[in-house]
Amino acid sequence: MTVTELQSELFSQLAEPIVVEALFDYLPDLVFFVKNHRGEYVIVNQTLVERCGRREKRELIGRRANEVFPSPMGETYAVQDKRVLGTGEGILNQLELHFYPSGAPGWCLTNKLPLHGRGGKVVGLVGISKDLLGSDQRTEDYSPIATVIHYINAHYDEPLRVPDLAAKARLSEYQFEQRIRKIFQVTAGQLIQKTRMEHAIRRLRETEDQIAVIALDCGYSDQSAFTRQFRQTTGLSPSKYRRTFGKQAH
Repeated sequence: MTVTELQSELFSQLAEPIVVEALFDYLPDLVFFVKNHRGEYVIVNQTLVERCGRREKRELIGRRANEVFPSPMGETYAVQDKRVLGTGEGILNQLELHFYPSGAPGWCLTNKLPLHGRGGKVVGLVGISKDLLGSDQRTEDYSPIATVIHYINAHYDEPLRVPDLAAKARLSEYQFEQRIRKIFQVTAGQLIQKTRMEHAIRRLRETEDQIAVIALDCGYSDQSAFTRQFRQTTGLSPSKYRRTFGKQAH
């Protein structure tokens, strides 16, 4: 059976749609949410409710991020939402500062992905934010790393050297590598490859762009280098991945 057939077989037997909100209620170090096309909360977990200083989920439902978070964080989150909803491109591994209900600062890793309707239009988004440290633990200043991660996400199509990135963070190469490993559980080089692969996979799934063009746009010297890395990462060639998971496969 195909992936679609397997999913349809299970989902058609459910009494109600799968809602993982209850599962995420048991993860106090992770915020989970689903928003509609207007950027309004539709589903939230209890952790998010408490981070916003509220008691019940209904106090967040129907409101936007800038209405429940203090400035300037609320405006920043709303801009992120608008970007995802407007472009259909996800936000991955966004390292950002947030505050616990006590007022203590902390760092989290945020991912937001678009939700598509049957016609392909973006109808909402889903997101999670994972704490890097618990609220009762001493936190580090990850601002320099956050700046470099933003740079990688904006310049993944260009040559990226770890020593240069470490210099941008004003860290030695060793210190930079240690912090990247601590946050992402991968090396700096692997993080660069991961970022490029994520963008390439999205292009293969959602567009009909030529593979050679995608290769160059994602920072690879040519299609052959891209194909080797893609096969090593996914076990499939780019063309086979597109045939299996791309727009024409559905």
